Amino acid sequence: EAMHNLSCYNPGSFIFVGIPGLEKIHIWIGIPFCIIYLVAIVGNCSLLYLIAVEHSLHEPMFFFLSMLATTDLILSTATVPKLLSNLWLGSQEITFSGCLTQMFFLHLSFVVDSAILLAMAFDRYVAICFPLRYNTILTQQVIIKLVMSIVVRSFSVILPVVFLLKWLPFCRTRIIPHIYCEHIGVARLSSADISINIWYGFAVPLMTVVSDVIFIAVSYTFILRAVFHLSSQGARQKALSTCGSHVCVILMFYTPAFFSILAHRFGHSVPRHVLILFANLYVTIPPALNPIVYGVKTKQIQEKFILFFCLKKMQ
Repeated sequence: EAMHNLSCYNPGSFIFVGIPGLEKIHIWIGIPFCIIYLVAIVGNCSLLYLIAVEHSLHEPMFFFLSMLATTDLILSTATVPKLLSNLWLGSQEITFSGCLTQMFFLHLSFVVDSAILLAMAFDRYVAICFPLRYNTILTQQVIIKLVMSIVVRSFSVILPVVFLLKWLPFCRTRIIPHIYCEHIGVARLSSADISINIWYGFAVPLMTVVSDVIFIAVSYTFILRAVFHLSSQGARQKALSTCGSHVCVILMFYTPAFFSILAHRFGHSVPRHVLILFANLYVTIPPALNPIVYGVKTKQIQEKFILFFCLKKMQ
């Protein structure tokens, strides 16, 4: 009995089912995910490189953008390679510590992403509402403090999740009806009472993501008020276009996540494979599209990108 209990608390590994009902087309499902992942890697790395080498892009807005790109790389890399090895190579196993690691980075990068979007909204708010004081408000010290608080907040809310799972016994089943490890999905496999996991899993998004969304909405209310008080049409357009890309990214980030959460909570009639495919969208689509949106919408990035590649070709 003691031996059995020990193995309950240290399950060697878990098994990912993959996408139930669609096993026959696993190989095909992997292809779009692979393409989206490659787009995310190339896009975010190019963006990071461009921001690093271009001195004119050393502004708070682009610094936050490079943080977003880094977090997006972590978010997609935490899940997609394992997903592809499952779909293509049929390697369904993940060690317990591997599962906890994946879950930690998945949730961490999600919470960090959300906080960065809030920081970017604050940056736009200062740029549009206090354009003359922009450089005195967003000093280097302020930005360092912002970054530190984002990192500290995210670590301190996500780290407990790892311990909440480590303390659970897993005696019944090791099969995860999903394609990556996420907190509640893994907790549900335990035979113990998981109400603390459920409460914590409910409280974290409320404390972080929901409050971020509220603050983002508030800052955009101020931004829009300021924009419509601008006298010239040109100034209005310019102000709105600098916000356009940010708003697109916000919508792309929160919408699939929001739908996924709602579907899991209330969509009991929704087929399992639809839920799983949907859950994969919000870890793959935003990281792939963010650099494209910023590349297309942000004049400075566009110009530098074209210039950069033309110079490379000329050399």
